[in-house]
Amino acid sequence: GGIILGPSFLCRITWFARNIFPLRGFIVIDMLTSFGFMFFFFLVGLQMDPWMLKKFNRKSCALGFFSVALPMLLTYTFSSVLINFTNLEPKTNYSLPVVSQAESIIAFPVIAHFLTELKIINSEFGRIALASSMVSSIFSFCVITFTVLSHHTTGDSFKMITIISTGISVGVIVIFIIRPTILWMIRRNPLGEPLKESYIVALFIAILVSGFCCQAIGLNAYFGPFVLGIVIPSGPPVGTAMAEKLDHITCWVFLPLYFVKNGLLLNIFSISFKKYLTVQFIALIGALGKFLGTFLTSLFCHMPKKDAMALGLVMNAQGVLELVIFKMIRSSKAIDYESFVVMCISMMVVMGVIAPLIKFLYDPSKRYQVYSRRTVMHSRPNSELRVLACVHDQENVPTIINLLEALNPSKRSPLSIYLLHLLELVGHSNPTVIPHKLTKRPSSKADPSKHIVNAFRYYEKNSHGFVKVFPFTEISYYKTMHDDVCSIALNKRTSLIIVPFYKNNGAMANKKAIRIMNHNVLDRAPCSVAVLVDRGVQITSRPLLATWFSYRVAVLFFGGADDQEALAIGARMAGHPSINLVVIRFLASGSVVGDNEEEKRFDSEVMNEFKLRMAGNYQVTYVEEVVTDGTGTISVIRSMENKYELILVGRQHDSRSRLTLGLEDFAERTELGTIGEVLASAEFLGNTTILVAQQQNAVHDGNDYNMGFFRDKYLVEADAEDMPIRRINV
Repeated sequence: GGIILGPSFLCRITWFARNIFPLRGFIVIDMLTSFGFMFFFFLVGLQMDPWMLKKFNRKSCALGFFSVALPMLLTYTFSSVLINFTNLEPKTNYSLPVVSQAESIIAFPVIAHFLTELKIINSEFGRIALASSMVSSIFSFCVITFTVLSHHTTGDSFKMITIISTGISVGVIVIFIIRPTILWMIRRNPLGEPLKESYIVALFIAILVSGFCCQAIGLNAYFGPFVLGIVIPSGPPVGTAMAEKLDHITCWVFLPLYFVKNGLLLNIFSISFKKYLTVQFIALIGALGKFLGTFLTSLFCHMPKKDAMALGLVMNAQGVLELVIFKMIRSSKAIDYESFVVMCISMMVVMGVIAPLIKFLYDPSKRYQVYSRRTVMHSRPNSELRVLACVHDQENVPTIINLLEALNPSKRSPLSIYLLHLLELVGHSNPTVIPHKLTKRPSSKADPSKHIVNAFRYYEKNSHGFVKVFPFTEISYYKTMHDDVCSIALNKRTSLIIVPFYKNNGAMANKKAIRIMNHNVLDRAPCSVAVLVDRGVQITSRPLLATWFSYRVAVLFFGGADDQEALAIGARMAGHPSINLVVIRFLASGSVVGDNEEEKRFDSEVMNEFKLRMAGNYQVTYVEEVVTDGTGTISVIRSMENKYELILVGRQHDSRSRLTLGLEDFAERTELGTIGEVLASAEFLGNTTILVAQQQNAVHDGNDYNMGFFRDKYLVEADAEDMPIRRINV
């Protein structure tokens, strides 16, 4: 936009330039962008966690080093060749070595933002890219700082030493005076409450004063806010509060203004063709060096070829920090104006090319495709059941704990619960997954999870050793949160993921974002998924099943893989002494042309196995409901109102089935499916909790009809009688 408005196009018109962008207007824009970039560099510092340096492994260090070292080597080599063997202008010869350095740098915040935009920052690929780019950024920062200082001091060693000493002094003051003051603010702030407005104002003033002081003593004005951002804890209450206040105005006002300001200074028609080709050639060599340095090192570290290529392209991402660096070296007169313009154009071209290439090369969802069956239906009833339980807030806890208790953990079939507390990431911080360990003191970032983890610990303590809880906290953007959910499910080999559905009464915020996350989990999960619609009014975190005389559960069976999974979950619950299970099978009167006979046969086989396994269990009742269309189905569902504490149903059903004929209007929220949406609507079932199951879509050849859970009939007594069966026509 700035280029179009600038001297390249519209400002070539004298009237437009004089009236729309007068000289006094540039002064105002420059002042605003200076203030804005103090806040921006503060957020960049807030994003960088210095403790990540302790977690770097050899792979990250090697990738980070060679992704900068190889492009510098190649660009310096080709620059020397051009300077010595071609007839270039003196100012071009002077600029090319610095252009070589600038085109070889990698900026960690730009890579992090780029990965977030591609929605792959939470993947294993994204974490490798983040760690590698941080190493690259440290190396790049040292090289660029030395270059700028050497040109700024014009070879005066004493002046360079003075500036470096001053910078170290600023860092010491921030670390040993300002940081303790901020920690004192955190201690004075009420636990769990937002940061006081007076403290926020004080921090705003500290950011501006640190920038002014650095400018006054000869340092860059952005250095002070950057160091201040690094030493401030990135979690709540300080880091989160500052990010919330600054993020939107910085990203949506100051950064666009900065881009426009620089675009107004660029005149692309002032560059000679020879100069353009020379500088653009060095820029392309730098991009090729980054790609080869990353690609070859990734192959050496046994990374798949496609992932290595995608990582090489990611390391070529450029953004606002590169533009700031180009401007800094231009201001220090290390490069000429024409080189600066070509580098800006090259940056835009590179970013326009690499994004679609990365999307083509890297699909994070493919890593969640597994060949083994990870479902409740295909698990053995006398083996451990692994469940990933996702929690958004404390209101989800009672219902989820009771659901887990209903799965009937026992000595023969223990339950391993991987608890994942989902927290939205605010501002520019990096997504992270925090494991909670009894032997370690949790970090400040884990504080919001304290009460939730304690509730599950209490449940574990009173489960007689049949339940093990492994709690985690995920802090991430909702649009990428599914990556960590699926990764944990994949790595821990869970059979079921439980995700809460948002509440219709508005108790759960970010409804749209949670719906998108649930959709992404359903589409990519490496195991079965159950969406929990919590419509209860429970206020205690203790499991209620142990004290209830009867907990009534119904399974609605229409047919299909998802209903079979719901039936398997119900069958596991049937062994609990406090649960009375009713299985209601819906049958269509007559037959319909186009019915899937194979699926109907398998449904009948599954149901027969279920009845055989439940024979002799008088807490289980089987009911057949014969209906003519969706209206009959609605009538049956209406008759169930307030009769059950929990209803299980599959998510997807045959769209051609007469059982759901006329119910298409209910399917507004597709994460619940047609029947799930009917059950969850405000018109039905009072406070009944709904569990909508989706069976894992495994990668396999042909139809896998191995019914591991139903085949094991160790609960069937030798003298078992048939279970109660009723057939009702509606």
